[in-house]
Amino acid sequence: MNMNADQSSKVMIHCLVIDDEPLARHSIIDFIEKIDFLEVIGSCASALEASEYVQKGLVDLLFLDINMPYLSGLEFLDSLERPPMVIFTTAYSEHALEGYRLQIVDYLLKPITFQRFYQASLKAQQLFSLTASAKQQVQADPFLYIRQGEGFQKISWMDILYIEGMQNYAKLHFKNQVLIIHQTMISLEETLPKEKFFRIHKSFLVNIDHIDSIAGGRLSINGQQLPISRTRREALLKEVVYKNLLSR
Repeated sequence: MNMNADQSSKVMIHCLVIDDEPLARHSIIDFIEKIDFLEVIGSCASALEASEYVQKGLVDLLFLDINMPYLSGLEFLDSLERPPMVIFTTAYSEHALEGYRLQIVDYLLKPITFQRFYQASLKAQQLFSLTASAKQQVQADPFLYIRQGEGFQKISWMDILYIEGMQNYAKLHFKNQVLIIHQTMISLEETLPKEKFFRIHKSFLVNIDHIDSIAGGRLSINGQQLPISRTRREALLKEVVYKNLLSR
């Protein structure tokens, strides 16, 4: 008997299963196939095999084992600039805190029951739906409300110069103020318009309309020098600079 989501609001979440144990992979795939809002797009025996899927933007949700040869699940996730949602599947509990530092959706201990698997999947569905709704709202309306203390402050995403990530918090930098909100860089990056906000570093998301200059491995916005990671510099030049290059 399948566990069905509301058919009228069902959105498919594309899943990639990564585990070096074949039986564990098959078990997770079997669970996924019982849930109507999840769809398997592939399975891998190592994190190295999974890189191509993730880099192409094909994956919404990773079911990721931690203890694997060559590259652990933690090391793999920590290496990703724009990771999808992640649910860890592992036989070891000692990595739980480290997993949540990396902003995972849930942490499943093997042997995994279907009930616990379904609960984690519902968390992913809720986060996926909230992110999609927020993104649609931002694209339609430049004004947003953010929680500040016991109240809410209205801002325009167009006025954000850049965003600085701090684990589960983020600093929104404006020309005349800095606001701190309890939200992850991952969710902000998914919410804000991709044509306007570009991740130049693990800790920095910039509004390309406010970039003053780019030189070497640094970028200047409103007098602030921000680092550009080596893995993002080529993409920044290709997707932002070269498209608007006046003199060659």
